[in-house]
Amino acid sequence: MAIKITYFVHCTTIDNERGIASGWNDVKLSELGRKQAKELKEMIKDKKFDVVFSSDLKRALESAKLIFENKLPIIPDPRLREINYGKYNGQPTKIIERMQEKMITQKFPGGESFEDVRLRVADFLVFLKKNFDGKNVAIVGHRAPQLALDVLLKNKTFQQAFAEDWRKTKAWQPGWEYEIK
Repeated sequence: MAIKITYFVHCTTIDNERGIASGWNDVKLSELGRKQAKELKEMIKDKKFDVVFSSDLKRALESAKLIFENKLPIIPDPRLREINYGKYNGQPTKIIERMQEKMITQKFPGGESFEDVRLRVADFLVFLKKNFDGKNVAIVGHRAPQLALDVLLKNKTFQQAFAEDWRKTKAWQPGWEYEIK
């Protein structure tokens, strides 16, 4: 059997609006973000999911609650957190983007590497396979776990995932599809 995953990124935060990379800083959605979540809920109203997982950070949980309210319980999981930028949590996104290539295996000072996130997400996928085989799973998360899914399930390198990231092309969509066979 296969697990079908639809990955949703959290909606816009005040940090996003200001060009700040939150990392593990626990920030809330902005007014625009709350509006986006309600619009996304309408866009996907006919999709059926068996379970919803979310990062345990506020912005993802708040997005998940607004998108899936009264449909399914939301299971928070810290393995779906954004990358911990360490001392760079809350710094401008442009600084993080300039550093990301060398942070694939090297940890941000006081934080994680992208490889650390890949390992967290890989562990989560093993858990899904063991417990939710044959199910349709919704995940609400962040940028780094989505890039890790591209590496793990679409056979991309992190360099390819960075280069093809929808955020660069502004090619947002109402969910990205992945499959675990």
